[in-house]
Amino acid sequence: MHDFLKEYLALHGYWVLFIWTFLEGEAGLILAGFLAFQGYMNIAGVIFTAFWGAFFGDQFYFYLGRWQGVRLLRAFTFIGRKFRKALRLIEKYGTFVAFVSRYTYGFRIVLPIILGMTTFPGLKFCWLNILSALAWAIIFSLTGYLFGKGASLVVDDVSRYEHHLMLVLAGIIAVFWLSHFAQSWWRRRPVRARLNRMKDAGIKLRPSHRKE
Repeated sequence: MHDFLKEYLALHGYWVLFIWTFLEGEAGLILAGFLAFQGYMNIAGVIFTAFWGAFFGDQFYFYLGRWQGVRLLRAFTFIGRKFRKALRLIEKYGTFVAFVSRYTYGFRIVLPIILGMTTFPGLKFCWLNILSALAWAIIFSLTGYLFGKGASLVVDDVSRYEHHLMLVLAGIIAVFWLSHFAQSWWRRRPVRARLNRMKDAGIKLRPSHRKE
């Protein structure tokens, strides 16, 4: 099993990681860092691949927003729901948003799209994206790698318990995800309460129609 996994990851691991980081990323990147500690992948190769996946991903979303932003707002309601909040973040933090967009939960893809819809300079976004993608790739790759390093100080033979350690690592990542969902649900309580009061009062919400 060890040899099969090593051979499989050597052939396909970096392509899978590239696609994963192009689309989303932290969980898969942390696991890849741990696999690099175990010798299945190379840590420099993991960082290199994650950097390019993250960089090209945000460049794609930025120019997708620049060319098709209005259509995306009409086609995907989740982008429309986050549009105003994303604009407030851009107005409040300015250039810094372009750097931290990949670290913002729930706005990883939306922020580059909306930045592309604004007058934010493409070249400036590119340079900020390079710095952000590099920092992101290093931080989360080394998180998984150092997790394995820390486990080796506690467990004599990490390879013997690697499946259990991967489950532990996946569990830790899942806890962080669930904490984000719980926090988001908690913040929306006042909105749900208002909607329930309106429903109890017999007030119906109807979409407004404007003549163009």
